[in-house]
Amino acid sequence: MPAVFLIYAVMSTIAFAVYWLDKQRARRGEWRVSEMTLHAIELLGGWPGAWIAQRVFHHKWRKARYVIVFWSIGLIHALGWIWFLQAPR
Repeated sequence: MPAVFLIYAVMSTIAFAVYWLDKQRARRGEWRVSEMTLHAIELLGGWPGAWIAQRVFHHKWRKARYVIVFWSIGLIHALGWIWFLQAPR
């Protein structure tokens, strides 16, 4: 189980950094990180870091379609944890 928390920490750090990079590129009018890439990082465990980055950088938190997919990913993780924790051992 500690390995899972390490994965969440590493992926959250990556998510935070990629959100920062995307925000910088948006400000400069440069090529952006695709939403699919951001969602893939979130799905792989980076959603907590992405949530923090959304608040810190005020980035990607108003776009309704993006937010719906983001919270769906968070829900998938929550349901996965509920299933895992309730599974008989």
